[in-house]
Amino acid sequence: MRRFTGDGAFAAGFSLLLFAYLFGPLIIMVITAFNSSAFPRITPWECFTTDWFSVLIDNQRLMAGLVISIGIGIGVVALSVPIGLAGALALSEIGPRLRSALYAVLITPILIPGVVLGISTLVFWGGLARMLGVGYGSGFYNGIFLTLLGQATFISAYAMLIFMARLQRFDATLTEAALDLGATPGQAFRRIMLPFLKPAIGSAAFLTLLASFENYNTTVFTILSDNTFTTALASKVRHGTDPSLSALAVIIIGLTLIGAMVHEAYIRRQELLRTGRPRISRLYANPVTRALTHPAGVATVLVLLAAGLVWQGSRHDSAACIADIAAEKRALQEKLLEQQRQSVPPPAPATSGGAASGNPSPFGGAFGGDALRPGATPTR
Repeated sequence: MRRFTGDGAFAAGFSLLLFAYLFGPLIIMVITAFNSSAFPRITPWECFTTDWFSVLIDNQRLMAGLVISIGIGIGVVALSVPIGLAGALALSEIGPRLRSALYAVLITPILIPGVVLGISTLVFWGGLARMLGVGYGSGFYNGIFLTLLGQATFISAYAMLIFMARLQRFDATLTEAALDLGATPGQAFRRIMLPFLKPAIGSAAFLTLLASFENYNTTVFTILSDNTFTTALASKVRHGTDPSLSALAVIIIGLTLIGAMVHEAYIRRQELLRTGRPRISRLYANPVTRALTHPAGVATVLVLLAAGLVWQGSRHDSAACIADIAAEKRALQEKLLEQQRQSVPPPAPATSGGAASGNPSPFGGAFGGDALRPGATPTR
């Protein structure tokens, strides 16, 4: 019994350390977003404020980078998902030997460092532009265009891996039966393959969007004079951070939690529908609870709750508290300056011409001033 209790205590302690390691930085960052201190910190706590969210939104460079990142992300999704699907379909149709070689070729961009991909994208498209005699005002030297192509070179491989995992569960006899019944290859693909790949398409689109949005190593070389949200954020961190970055983390964490809860509600609803339990479930028997447990209902409730928190936070005025803290800091600074003045001893009275030592030399005899006295014999 003691051994079991000790093992349970060790497991509990290890779990606490693990969760503290994983979520501790996030919790600290969330708290710092509401501290009025100009530097992100928890202690000493000054005032509760929501002003850092306004500072974040008012940052024009970050907001412009956010718009550019969203546009690039949508373009990368539109380019990477079809390429990844084509690669996965090709790998599922060819023989084992050729499949290994083609798989190695298609997966290689993931293994190449992002710095190399960024520089190679610039070199390739710049060389192509010079070969065609195109000037710097063309799209070959456009940072958004180059970033979209540079990211798609390796992000499409992520989409391909997702489609390959899904295709391993596909029964090829379904397509063959459709072809035997007179369907064209296009009809078999649209009516059999695409519905089966629908979950993988959604997962691949979401993953490629996130991979594009957070990419830095490749983007910092290909974006040229423009800025994405990630490069603008990195530039802001290099020049000095403030709690507005913590406010950004709060927004990202909130959106992630909302998305996770809505997805969990969707998964549970699909499971209930698949097993037929909604007919005997109390939640689905009541129209109100049935609407609230629907993924759309869960999303609506969470968005309304988040909007209420944002509205309540915007009404909070911390100006008076911040002014009191500033006054306390000024008073403390003046007190320290006064203590410093009192600790410095007064300067000693100055003596003219070394009279106190009986030496007429202003240098105190350091340079042989005794030779200047009346009756003294000069030394040579």
